[in-house]
Amino acid sequence: MSTRENSRVTVNSTLTVVSSTPVKQGKSHPLSVLDHAMGQHSLHVIFYYKNNPCGSSFDLDLLRLSLSEVLSEYPVVTGRLARDGDGNWVVKYNDAGVRALRAQVGTTLDEWLRSADGDEERDLTVWEAMPEDPHVWSPFRIQINEFEGGGIAIGLSCSHMHADASSATLLFKSWTDLHRCQATSHPPFLNPAALCGRCSPPITATTSTNYMAAKSKAKPPSLGKMTTATFKFSHSIIRKYLSQIHNGSPNANPFDLLAALFWIRLAILKDNPPTQDNSRSLSICTDIRKLLSAPLPSGYFGNALHFSLLSLDAGELDISRLGHVADLVHEHVAGVGEEEFWSVINWFESQRGEDGKLAPAFRMYGPELTCVNMEEMMVPRGAQSGSCGSFMYNAMFEEDAKPVHVAYHVGNVGGEGLILIMPSPEEGLGRTVMVTLPEEQMAFLRKDDAILRMEPTMLVSGRS
Repeated sequence: MSTRENSRVTVNSTLTVVSSTPVKQGKSHPLSVLDHAMGQHSLHVIFYYKNNPCGSSFDLDLLRLSLSEVLSEYPVVTGRLARDGDGNWVVKYNDAGVRALRAQVGTTLDEWLRSADGDEERDLTVWEAMPEDPHVWSPFRIQINEFEGGGIAIGLSCSHMHADASSATLLFKSWTDLHRCQATSHPPFLNPAALCGRCSPPITATTSTNYMAAKSKAKPPSLGKMTTATFKFSHSIIRKYLSQIHNGSPNANPFDLLAALFWIRLAILKDNPPTQDNSRSLSICTDIRKLLSAPLPSGYFGNALHFSLLSLDAGELDISRLGHVADLVHEHVAGVGEEEFWSVINWFESQRGEDGKLAPAFRMYGPELTCVNMEEMMVPRGAQSGSCGSFMYNAMFEEDAKPVHVAYHVGNVGGEGLILIMPSPEEGLGRTVMVTLPEEQMAFLRKDDAILRMEPTMLVSGRS
């Protein structure tokens, strides 16, 4: 939702959408320790569609009906935040619903994707800080934006305490499933106790707990002007580069390749010198739902993210060693064991005060450069096809009318920046990379020869 002058996005109306089935009063949903840990951030997802799902004459009521149905399956979305007896956050179930906004965009969809920048894209979603007393505040907002000549963008916003990117995506996909009169493919699994650790010592010190302890004490980064650019890489170019680095990194996947590429190129731009031991670090965020020995359902609703730190000698971050760095990224991600993940949950539990209240949240995205691995959003199409789709591009209000683009933004990102590596609409090996950086560094990244040789399509990056 825009508060800027000269915005091409104009909000015309706001309404409340409630669930079609009233919730049982008195029930609540406690947020997990991982949910609490994300308390400094918000999440914003934008789905772009070429055609209006309700036909040429846009009828919001049709979307409201299916949204009401899906909200009945997600009482945690329509509820409101409150404190429990220990002072920790819970969601009180009620029928307050979610806020839905309707907006007009003063250009066509194609022109928007060519000419809008990351700042302007924010206008397609709601950015509203959680108030000090949120008991009547709607943590989830939906903004439906209509473009000139047809096409819409639907922005979903929420506090990151409520949901990670997988949860928000599957909430939206469930809406599209029900709109097509289909059963939800991944029903919500509302069980925060599934990721509950020990409440008392001893806590085993691991690489991950040491990293979290250091992050909790890190000085807040300066929140200078940050900007976002989007790079879309084709299936064919990713396949070509994976083939080129195969000898040095035989197991590399698209995430490993792109994480290594952007880390190497961004290391050149960073003002801060290497650490005393001449190393540079990359924080890697991974969805762990399927990585546990007893995997969580994809529909687990909440946060199931693990942040780990990979440090390399600054001299290794050279484009001539792309395959080597990709291999180290791959080994690091594959080597994050279940013990590391549970040790972090136990560490957060151990930070409770004597009254049982969890410690205040600290910034999880930053201050070091952070890269989010969204490979877990890839889903196989079937044993016989051998191909993969993705949760976000399977979110279709009409059969075979998948989004033309999906964007993800995280609120309160500072420090060295954020890299999101996600599936692309082409699917297969194609990937979309969204990069948020200090403004002065982004101008150089857009012109970086090593990245441009991979022939990315630039979207929503201020380039007409």
